[in-house]
Amino acid sequence: MKCQISTWPLTKPPVTTQSDFTFNRSMAPTAAAKLGYKPPDGGWGWMVVLGAHISIGFAYSTPKVLSIFFKAIQEDLKASSSKIAWISSIMLAAMYAGGPVSSMLVNRFGSRPMVILGGLLCGVSMVAASFGNSIVYIYFFIGIIGGSGLCLNLNASLTIISKYFLDRRPLANGLAMAGSPVFLCIVAPLNQYLLDKFGWRGSLLILGGLMLNCCVAGALMRPVTLACKRSSKVSLKMVEEQQNTNNTKPEGGCMKNAKAFINLSFFKEKGFVFYLIGNMMFIFGAYAPIVFLPAYAISKGVEDYSAAYLLSIMGFVDMFVRPGTGLLANSRWIRPRIQYFFSFAMVFNGACHLVCPLLDSYALLVAYAVFFGVGFGMVFALIFECLMDLMGSKCFPSAVGLVTIIECFPMLLGPPTAGLLVDISHDYKYLFFMCGSVITAGGLFLFVTNIYYYHTLDNKRKQKDNEQMSKSSENQERLSFMEGEIKLTTESEIEPRKPETKEETEHLAANNTGTLE
Repeated sequence: MKCQISTWPLTKPPVTTQSDFTFNRSMAPTAAAKLGYKPPDGGWGWMVVLGAHISIGFAYSTPKVLSIFFKAIQEDLKASSSKIAWISSIMLAAMYAGGPVSSMLVNRFGSRPMVILGGLLCGVSMVAASFGNSIVYIYFFIGIIGGSGLCLNLNASLTIISKYFLDRRPLANGLAMAGSPVFLCIVAPLNQYLLDKFGWRGSLLILGGLMLNCCVAGALMRPVTLACKRSSKVSLKMVEEQQNTNNTKPEGGCMKNAKAFINLSFFKEKGFVFYLIGNMMFIFGAYAPIVFLPAYAISKGVEDYSAAYLLSIMGFVDMFVRPGTGLLANSRWIRPRIQYFFSFAMVFNGACHLVCPLLDSYALLVAYAVFFGVGFGMVFALIFECLMDLMGSKCFPSAVGLVTIIECFPMLLGPPTAGLLVDISHDYKYLFFMCGSVITAGGLFLFVTNIYYYHTLDNKRKQKDNEQMSKSSENQERLSFMEGEIKLTTESEIEPRKPETKEETEHLAANNTGTLE
């Protein structure tokens, strides 16, 4: 499967390699040509962003705000901290591991029905989990069923944004990803209120009803082909052929379709591999501080509501940081260097976790929540935009499916590992040290490897330019030589031949005299 890999290094001309990948540094025209139409970059696309804002908000905030119920569930079901941490971990892992399947379903049926189906799965999972009497029962319904629903919401929303937007895509992604902090800011104190009024079982029942709003969000995701005006009959024909292809079963059966969305040839591309490694390091340490932040604050003597408000403060800051980061990333100064900006955001996020164990008062924990929201918002406003920037719109569904299924492993192991550290040491500070160190190392790794990667691309570009210049000069010399030969031959044919002997001269003079007479 040949895909277009688009990169944005430091204002250099295009580079072309002979592999299956084509490196194009001016992504927008090529991406529009590949799609067969120019994305509207507005119009109904903003309603699609609103729907994605809701579905992504539930997808990312739900595993975090469930931590409000963990203490009550732990006491009711007699489970340890590491076992309770598996709830969010399994949910996040299912959300990421279902990426390839979700991508295939989105490609086959479209984003709208998949988001509606995801909302139904999320609502049913929470309602069913409210009747659970064992930790395994909670794992299955909240973790697997609920995580699968969130997976459909996430991938479908990201995919349709990549079809509606191109020039304003960083801004659209930032606004859509802002759904996570908005919902975190609202649902965290709401969950604490519900817990006090109805207990964790009644709270899950109400939360399941709220998550059915994802079905409404899915209804907003109208297919892009209905909203775009085609500039020519050719592009309309291309879109119709693409629709006919999507509405028929591909030849070769399910295995061929699966290979199309689990494209292992991406691993031949160094930029994709570097992004994947750094992203895995971030995901391993990203969620454990959120899951255990309320419990850590309570261990420092903070009351329950104040501890829950730390998540709200983080979400409130994150809510403004994500669209702001999208605007900043869309500027002409940052967008060519967006991969480096992503590395900086990771390092900043990791540094916040390293400082957290040194803070004892509630005021300092509030400051930590503010800076944590800034770092977390920057990373998640850029995390999928960097993948789109690297892979292009055509390859993004395949790439995001592959990335999410690989990231499910660090996602699955991160929070339980942090919970195990708490069970062993009976102190929360070690989990913050662990998560901060891993995330900071991941950001530095991405920064260094991006320098190497773009330096390699620049060398290939220079080598190709030199080869083209040498070939051009050789062709020019050959052309000049051939033009000279043609000119000499033409002149020799037109110019009359001079007589070489006396007899030829006299004979020519006699002929001329006869002609005159």
